[in-house]
Amino acid sequence: MKSLVVLSGAGVSAESGIRTFRDSDGLWENYPVQDVASIEGWYRNPALMLQFYNERRRQLENCRPNRAHEIIAELENWFKVTVVTQNVDNLHERAGSTNVIHLHGELTKVRPEDREDSRSAFDIGYKDVNLGDCDSRGVQLRPHIVWFGEAVPMFEKAAEAVSTADILLIIGTSMAVYPAAGLYHYARRGTPIYLIDPKPISINAPGFTQIQEPATVGMAKLKQILVNPEEE
Repeated sequence: MKSLVVLSGAGVSAESGIRTFRDSDGLWENYPVQDVASIEGWYRNPALMLQFYNERRRQLENCRPNRAHEIIAELENWFKVTVVTQNVDNLHERAGSTNVIHLHGELTKVRPEDREDSRSAFDIGYKDVNLGDCDSRGVQLRPHIVWFGEAVPMFEKAAEAVSTADILLIIGTSMAVYPAAGLYHYARRGTPIYLIDPKPISINAPGFTQIQEPATVGMAKLKQILVNPEEE
């Protein structure tokens, strides 16, 4: 069974009603990005940060996976699929994907603010977290999110997955946020690379093909290419 690695970004979840990160003018859901997505923002105003991610959790509870998430999960019937996502939502898992690496953390998880590794994180579902909510040692809990100014602990695992891919898919990402944007460079030379995005994006790599469509339409076309090429 061939290995298919999917690099997914916010565009995959946009059709589920989750606004893409930094939709315009450095804002995320009308908040300045540095106020709600940086470690400096946490130091300045943890109450605001907690409120912001509480709102995102409530929003996520009412969202559903879209057809793009579902097709990615269905591809496990034909390929060994690893999803490497920049998204902090759980829509890939809810659609049925069984091997998901979250580069930027997970919205439904929290961890003590003095711990960086995922082993200290635990799932709270869609509940709120407030100032004064602490672990058993009395340490404040924070969202299990990788903010600007913090390391990306799962990057090495993601790069290793890309380096073993027989097919690489990039979907719903502008390829502008590093280090995630550089992950495709870890693919072996000659690995087929498909990119699904409605905007034209060029990658200087052999075997590169863009499907210039939204995520749901693009995934339907790619499934046809990968699973039923004789019908093309």
